[in-house]
This record gives sequence, C-alpha cells and structure tokens, in this order.
Amino acid sequence: MGSLLAALGLVFVAELGDKTQLVALGLGARHRLGPVLAGTVVAYAAANLLSVTIGGLLGAALPTRQIGIGGGILFLALAVWSLRSGDADADADAGSVAEGRPSVFLAVAGAMFVAELGDKTMLATSTLAAQGDPVLTWIGATLGIVASGVLAVLVGRALGTRLPERVLRTGSAALFALFGVALIAGNV
Repeated sequence: MGSLLAALGLVFVAELGDKTQLVALGLGARHRLGPVLAGTVVAYAAANLLSVTIGGLLGAALPTRQIGIGGGILFLALAVWSLRSGDADADADAGSVAEGRPSVFLAVAGAMFVAELGDKTMLATSTLAAQGDPVLTWIGATLGIVASGVLAVLVGRALGTRLPERVLRTGSAALFALFGVALIAGNV
C-alpha cells in the first residue's frame, strides 16, 4: 500500500504545471469533455504501464541501496529540470487536435501519450517501481496523473489557459528536491 500512496502523491504533485498537464488544460479548453477525459486516462495508463515495466525490470536486477541513491539523485535532477523547463514545456502543440476529426478521443490519447514519453513523471514512476511493488506503483501513479490531468481538463474548461505555471513549477521542484534528499539520506 505504501507503493501506491507514494506513487499517487509524488506523481500528482510532479505533474502540476508539467507539459502534459498544460496540454490537457489546452485540450479541455478546446474540445468536448468526454473524449478529452477518456483519451487522457488511456494515454496516462499506457505511459505509466511502460514506465513501471521498465522500473520493475531494473528493480529485479539492481541492489536496493544503489536504486535508492540513484533515485535520490534522479529526483534532485528532476527538481533542477522542473525549475529550468519554463516555457519550453509549453510548446507541446495542443492545437493539433481538430474538432472535425472522426475521433477526438484517439487524437487526444495519442497526443497525451507522446507528450508523456520520457517525461519526469515517467522517470519517477520507473524509480518507484524499481523500489516497491510495481503493480501498486502503476495503480498509484496512474491515479495520481489522472487526477492531475482531470484537474487540468476541468480548469481548462472553466478558465481557459490561465494558470500560475511558475508557482506550480517551483512547488514541484521543491517537492522533487525534498524526495531526493530523503531517498539519499535513507540509503547512505
């Protein structure tokens, strides 16, 4: 249960102000709610399954202490990445999904999956899966990222594209740094 809660909390917070959340916000502002929510959920579940599978395989092959220290270093790097990402993350093209397409759902799912590939939350999920129960990590990470994505879509529907991105990015970076220091301290 610890793997589920850790993944849920970490991924939810890490996703705040992230490029995929901003893409979800933009899609929510432009398209019908149902297909955007469904496409977002499917994309996030698939991306998290991929990252948990990779993390689970690494976890079976590497010693726990080294994984913990490596994960701590990774979280510190993600903190720096969060601070430096700025407007570069916002360039993901949310406008490429046309309302007239046969399936907004498929277009949203594809865009969100591609936007999530190699993202910091995928790396965090892989690290958590390597250290804990991969199935519970997948469930927790998927719940966390879906909650964040749904929040973004709903905010996008209500407010358009105005969120205090810098504040969210700084808060995410601080939490990544906190998790990184805690992981390193717990494994040294």
